[in-house]
Amino acid sequence: MKKTKAVLIGAGDRGAKAYAPYANDYPHELEFVAVAELNPERRKAFAQQYSLLENQCYATWEEMLEADIDADIAFICTLDREHYEPTVRAIEKGYHVLLEKPMSPDPKECISMVEIAKKHDKLLTICHVLRYTPFWQKIKSIIDEGKIGDIVSIQLNENVEVMHMSHSFVRGNWNNSDISSPMILQKSCHDMDILMYLMDQKCKHVSSFGSLMHFKESNAPKDGPLRCLDGCPIENDCAFHAGKYYLGEGKGWAKKFTTDHSREGIIHALNTTSYGKCVYRSDNNVVDHQVVNLEFENGATATFSMCGFTREQTRIVQIMGTKGEIRGKMDENLISVFDFLTKNETITKLNEPSSGHGGGDEAIVRDFLQEARNYDGNESKSSAAVSLESHLLAFGAEASRRQNGKVIHIANFANEAL
Repeated sequence: MKKTKAVLIGAGDRGAKAYAPYANDYPHELEFVAVAELNPERRKAFAQQYSLLENQCYATWEEMLEADIDADIAFICTLDREHYEPTVRAIEKGYHVLLEKPMSPDPKECISMVEIAKKHDKLLTICHVLRYTPFWQKIKSIIDEGKIGDIVSIQLNENVEVMHMSHSFVRGNWNNSDISSPMILQKSCHDMDILMYLMDQKCKHVSSFGSLMHFKESNAPKDGPLRCLDGCPIENDCAFHAGKYYLGEGKGWAKKFTTDHSREGIIHALNTTSYGKCVYRSDNNVVDHQVVNLEFENGATATFSMCGFTREQTRIVQIMGTKGEIRGKMDENLISVFDFLTKNETITKLNEPSSGHGGGDEAIVRDFLQEARNYDGNESKSSAAVSLESHLLAFGAEASRRQNGKVIHIANFANEAL
């Protein structure tokens, strides 16, 4: 088997730690031949880990894509609003592309990506990694086998986990939709995608409610400082105190914003980056809770709830069919199927996944490499064309939320986006 050569654009947490490790685990399948990363420490760390020479490392994706690099595929893992241009240029350069979700915060750019990939006959796969997990694939197979009859309704809860919420969506890269994406798109386009995957129907209508209820300045402690380490008057009573968390149980999360993992290094980062800010005095504007209602073409319905105030990070699903019911909890890899006729319950406990996102991070890279090597014009299971539908649901849900829950007709909404 010929080894696939790859370039990486964006050596942050997802690019360097979720997808790239496949090359270390299966070096006979994948080799990185170049990296583009603005942060010099991340660029250097990636180069050392994957044995790249100085002339294989670039500060910007523009420099890298202007170079004559012999590669087959590109991993693009930049921030949300920096997805479109490098994706288009990489496709035009002749690479198949694996693009981190979401495709783009702009629906017109999402549609354009689909068209450009088709025009150049290149594979463009979006990292909707949940489709590649044993958990969701098992649930899908149960549905397809007809064990619960026709789906009538689905309830899906995304438990973001309260400290993950404060880290990523209050202090972190995705805290402000003006520079990243709305929460329903950035975090929960996974969930819109899974609902489409399970339901296997086009969605007709969507409505949504949600807000930023807690993490705002009106809830800040009186006379509290901008940064937690500057003497917070409620330090001992606040679950979100940056010093206590990142120097304690959250030390693993600190590795996402500093390469110096010593206590001194973490403290320096807390004094100089947004991760040391008070959660009530950050520049965040994304919601901390949101619900979405969906109606599908065959009359089936689905409800989705995202909340940042949960004790665990997981997804919980209940799928109600005409012959039975499925219940699942992703973090425990447990799936229950109940038969209405026999009253029998079958419980499946899947093996613990070997990679992140329930095994989806490794599985999507494996599938992408196989599809790129044997590309014949077919779409992947999470191609841009497939993912566009769930992105439009997220855009529609956000439009509804901003209009006090107005019901959005998806077909009309898609036409307007065009």
